[in-house]
Amino acid sequence: MFAAPVFVFTVEVDIWLCASGALVAFCLVSSATYLLNDSLDVEAERQHPRKRNRPIAAGLVSVPMARSTSALLAVISLTLAAAISASLAVVILAYGLIQVGYCLRLKREPLLDLFCIAAGFLLRAMAGGVAAGLVLYPWFLLTVGLLALFLALEKRKAELQIALGSGVMTRQVLERYSLQLLLRLEGLVSTSAFMSYSLWASGPALNGASTSWMLLTMPFVLVGIFRYQLLSDPEEAEHRRSLNPDRTSEKPEAIFLGDRGIKLTLLGWLITTAVIGALGHAS
Repeated sequence: MFAAPVFVFTVEVDIWLCASGALVAFCLVSSATYLLNDSLDVEAERQHPRKRNRPIAAGLVSVPMARSTSALLAVISLTLAAAISASLAVVILAYGLIQVGYCLRLKREPLLDLFCIAAGFLLRAMAGGVAAGLVLYPWFLLTVGLLALFLALEKRKAELQIALGSGVMTRQVLERYSLQLLLRLEGLVSTSAFMSYSLWASGPALNGASTSWMLLTMPFVLVGIFRYQLLSDPEEAEHRRSLNPDRTSEKPEAIFLGDRGIKLTLLGWLITTAVIGALGHAS
């Protein structure tokens, strides 16, 4: 959500306030879609080793209550977004429609399910930018979209590994995937993501970042991609799952918040980006 303000090295309070409002609106609409999805997937999630403990699958929250709450949150989100910016409301609406389509049908369609997941991340990044009235450059959008697609592939790969190990296909679409296919797609997408980031980091000459000094952050991006691929590798993932069942690439947030290597890489990227931004403002 804050990617666009960070990448333009802005310190204007109004921009960050608008982006924060977009964050709240997206939290609401994301919660709405998660409630809808879990209410539709309740029977399948009861077969999942971890998802069966979620409130709806565990019977702690009824399906009608989940769906009515989902509708209420969606309305509040759109209302808040419209108060901030008409463009933000359009992005929120697009996100909601894509996610409803995903919940009802597209999550069972191979490849389309990946693009729906990636679209959710991309629209989040767009929302922070449009709410603040920032220009979103093509290389920025392409980089975010490809990295989001990479995370979606890693999520499906982890789910497939768990399904093959347990013998229970918790998602219908997993029957249409193989580890070999996902690994090939992973290689293509990760390479494309790094190249698009490199072109963005090259600076104004390629209609990218405001300074070519952002090329200094490329090693962190490359190490981050390599580290994530290591963590999601089938043999490595199985070993780590035995030590910490909750820290898998099935849940990207668990990797980003729990893995020391990923956290150090992100910290290095943030510090380098902050220094570049500060020096740019100073000059």
